[in-house]
Amino acid sequence: MQDFNYLPDNVIYLDSACQSLRPRPVIDSLNTYYTEHNSCGERVKYKWGKVTDAKVEATREKVLKYLKLKSRDYFVSFTLNTTYGLNLILSQIDVKKANVKHVVTSDIEHNSPFLASLSFAKSHHLPRTVLTRNEDGSVNIDDIPANSVVVLGCVSNLDGRRLANIKEVVKHIHNTGGIIIIDAAQALAHFASTLYKTEADAICFSAHKMYSASLGGIVCRRDLLPVLKTTFIGGGMVDDVNLDTFELSADNPDHAYTKFEAGLQAWGEIIALGTAIDWLSNLPKSAHQQLKSNSEELFNFLNNNPKFHLINHEANSTSTFFVEGIDSHLIGEALGDEGIMARTGYFCVHYYLDHLKHYPPLIRFSLGFHNRPDDIAKVIERLSRLA
Repeated sequence: MQDFNYLPDNVIYLDSACQSLRPRPVIDSLNTYYTEHNSCGERVKYKWGKVTDAKVEATREKVLKYLKLKSRDYFVSFTLNTTYGLNLILSQIDVKKANVKHVVTSDIEHNSPFLASLSFAKSHHLPRTVLTRNEDGSVNIDDIPANSVVVLGCVSNLDGRRLANIKEVVKHIHNTGGIIIIDAAQALAHFASTLYKTEADAICFSAHKMYSASLGGIVCRRDLLPVLKTTFIGGGMVDDVNLDTFELSADNPDHAYTKFEAGLQAWGEIIALGTAIDWLSNLPKSAHQQLKSNSEELFNFLNNNPKFHLINHEANSTSTFFVEGIDSHLIGEALGDEGIMARTGYFCVHYYLDHLKHYPPLIRFSLGFHNRPDDIAKVIERLSRLA
């Protein structure tokens, strides 16, 4: 793809689940901020600041439009990453006000929701349930107790498994007095449709996994605000401060996003996210078809070779496996020496992969829109030779 023409021919990047490569328009957008209107947002009245403010506000609107959600119901705040967002929300839930009785997550979760839910349960002395995901990524809603804070990923960073019954899960949790927080880190680049019109209480994501600069985001339901207590506070969050009191800007519905935005924000990165959303939204069908074709070709190769033990149940942009009798880290190094960059290890899913399934360290290939058919052919040829 032309937007990734800076990639040398001998470089094959297969670690998009960690962070995606950035297309030229996103890089140009970030550079434009630094060279043409580098300024603080929401604090200044000069021309550069007005340009920054307009572009940042446009990005908030684009995030909601991308997810097909309404601004009357949701607001968008920006953070460091998904992990930060999950912890920030959980740390501010008033357990008594929200009548929280239980904490729930699932077995295939990334450490971000897994650890955050564990810490929340321990700090509030609440029981915690770890659900077993089905092969299609769904969970059994009858296993979710009433009045639970539930933290679930909607797309797995291991095998692309999706929370197939996400809307049913959200409805059940709300009908039983609970709160549902979604880890969408792996969803917004290639599986955004999974979240369309999903009425979760909060959706946390990472822009750097969706072809943008390093940034995190929270899409928060306005109805959640009454049970959140402000414990992390600083500049940009208040309208006035006296000796012993302050007025929160978030009390104004138009400034609800300040609830999670303490201090100066990454203005350039926020603007770059807006560009990335435009880029993703306008990709030609051929780009999606090419990613699908590449994913299927790699999946079929791994699935049909008896020496390769594939975790995936179906083809998608993320494939995780190990090779019988060969250390995955050695394979990763050997591939790296030939310009093929892939992750090895447990990918921050230690409980499920190591302690529940007892897998050896694994190899993960996570593809993106930058990958060419020749990349896949070369990977298959090298793997065949190594195995």
